[in-house]
Amino acid sequence: MSANPRLIKISRYLSKHLRHQPEALGLTLAPGGWASVEQLLAACAQHHFPITYSELENVVATDDKQRFSFDATRSLIRANQGHSIPVDFQLEPVVPPALLYHGTGASSVKPILRSGLYKMSRHHVHLSLDKVTAQAVGARHGQPVVFAVDAAAMYQNGFQFYCSANGVWLVDQVPPEYLQLISATNLNPSH
Repeated sequence: MSANPRLIKISRYLSKHLRHQPEALGLTLAPGGWASVEQLLAACAQHHFPITYSELENVVATDDKQRFSFDATRSLIRANQGHSIPVDFQLEPVVPPALLYHGTGASSVKPILRSGLYKMSRHHVHLSLDKVTAQAVGARHGQPVVFAVDAAAMYQNGFQFYCSANGVWLVDQVPPEYLQLISATNLNPSH
């Protein structure tokens, strides 16, 4: 997303309400996580955070992580993934690439190696197609580390994978036997 402070603020506001607290704006998400654009804009204005349709279009178009999307009619909007509330994403299982990646903070390495990756408060574990993206995700959690995920073996063993509208790969969990630590710059062995 551009460095426009207003658009960043709108993106954060939309993330909060379309991923975690739609009820705070009086919204109910439809299957797929969709919300009416008209109702969203009216609710934002009513809650003293007015957003124009043009600003909304700009956020959807310029968000670097493609967090949001419109439906084909542009009358519905949704967050593409990352929800902490129950949402029927209407995702179909797909065959994953052989390798996927997960970025996290260095303090999580030992628990992950011991127990694997779990979705925690989200609907799925989020995986990236490349190491660079995974490292950027990990940097949000402190010193970044990257795990390679043997998605091909997981798929062969019955795990279902999904791909969100913005290219984030999703799975319910990743047991430790499918993980390999590939990047741990400056890890403190005492962690």
